[in-house]
Amino acid sequence: QVQLVESGGGLVQAGGSLRLSCAASGRTFSSYAMGWFRQAPGKAREFVSAISWGGGRIYYADSVKGRFTISRENAKNTVYLQMNSLKPEDTAVYYCAATVGPVGVRDSYDYWGQGTQVTVSS
Repeated sequence: QVQLVESGGGLVQAGGSLRLSCAASGRTFSSYAMGWFRQAPGKAREFVSAISWGGGRIYYADSVKGRFTISRENAKNTVYLQMNSLKPEDTAVYYCAATVGPVGVRDSYDYWGQGTQVTVSS
């Protein structure tokens, strides 16, 4: 069992930056592939980024490529999402997710956090 807690969300102006963190419980964090998803009001949850257990494979949605960077520190049981050049359309609740399976872009992850709100004003 893994528990995930996101932090770092908030209100930022367009063009600004935020760094989201996701702290995981458990000793086997390094065995999990990690993902970030988001859900805007009235929209379906969508993939943002994912990273394999060792960090060797990374994926980004086209909408965030070049602006967002995912990373992980297995020693700290934490995965990060650095978000730069934020746009109003990035406004959403951002969720961290973990899976024992291979890293992927589908939302079939095993464990989910509660989410953190990111609001980008124009």
